[in-house]
Amino acid sequence: MLRDRPRDPEPDVADEEPRIAPVVERLASRGAAEIAHPGGTLLAHLERVHALLAEWGARPALRLAGLCHAYYGTDGFATALGDPDHRDELTALIGEEAEGIVHFYAGCDRRFSHPGLADPAGPFRDRFTGAVLQPPLSLRRDFAELTAANELDVMRANPELHARYGAELLDLFTSWRALLSVPAWQAVRATLR
Repeated sequence: MLRDRPRDPEPDVADEEPRIAPVVERLASRGAAEIAHPGGTLLAHLERVHALLAEWGARPALRLAGLCHAYYGTDGFATALGDPDHRDELTALIGEEAEGIVHFYAGCDRRFSHPGLADPAGPFRDRFTGAVLQPPLSLRRDFAELTAANELDVMRANPELHARYGAELLDLFTSWRALLSVPAWQAVRATLR
């Protein structure tokens, strides 16, 4: 019967699959499989963040950004695989929208930007340039979703960090509740409570 047939993958997931292999190859060629990370190796972490975003139903550009979110390093993980002054290299690989999310995520001055992220007028400081921005809601949502996937993966992979930072992250993500998708919020509650 038709209802018993296995479902075909969602069209956007199927369309993304051919793009994943070259991205993973680029990350590996830049040493991501050998770089230590609180969640194992950097490459393993990046792949799990991508998978978690897919599980939550994130659109292709956000999933690709999740796979590359540490490409330029971050405020919490300084090791970079690429140079933010040569953004065209990553753009050619994952597209302009996904690279824009990666650059925005990597550029976040967390201590300055996290507290006001859910406020539409909340300031966001770019750690690369020092500029203070007021990003649109859509970019704030992408940032919150990606941050949740990143941090939840680390908490799941590293019980010591979960014990140390879990309550603080729950408070942060609770303040961002309006920015998070329902699946992301459910994962926050399941992982951090």
